[in-house]
Amino acid sequence: MRKLLSVALLGLVVACQPGAAPLTDADVATIRALGDVYVEAVIAADADAVAESYADDATEMPPNEPAVTGREAIREKYVAGFSYGVSSVEFTMTSQEIDGLGCLAYDRGTWTWSGVLPGMTEPVSDTGKYLSIVRRQDDGTWLYTDVIWNSDTPASEAEPAADEPLME
Repeated sequence: MRKLLSVALLGLVVACQPGAAPLTDADVATIRALGDVYVEAVIAADADAVAESYADDATEMPPNEPAVTGREAIREKYVAGFSYGVSSVEFTMTSQEIDGLGCLAYDRGTWTWSGVLPGMTEPVSDTGKYLSIVRRQDDGTWLYTDVIWNSDTPASEAEPAADEPLME
């Protein structure tokens, strides 16, 4: 799978920019830092800061929901999610691989999350994985263009209603 993704990404980049250079260590560090900014924004329940990590035409693909396209639509989704009332949030993302060429890269990794849901006293936890496509912008910054994430926890009949998200 890793090789297939690398070959597909390579094909995209080469088609867009013949002779594109591999990512530098600085590019990888900047992409990793983008993930740190996103994590801090989620913990702070700051939808504006979350949205700033996405390109204007980005798409987020959350589990069991339709894709959300556009920075403003993504911001609104996080505003709604943060208003749900989850407290004591702990969230981490662990990048397992960052690779790419030229202005296009991907970040694949895992995440852990825990928080206290409204009406509960004990925290709930979840773990999962993500794949983010990032693109270098004209000003040199890297932003998310496509993000997909999902839980490692099997779906059950005890899931909350669609209008009651566990996390954003």
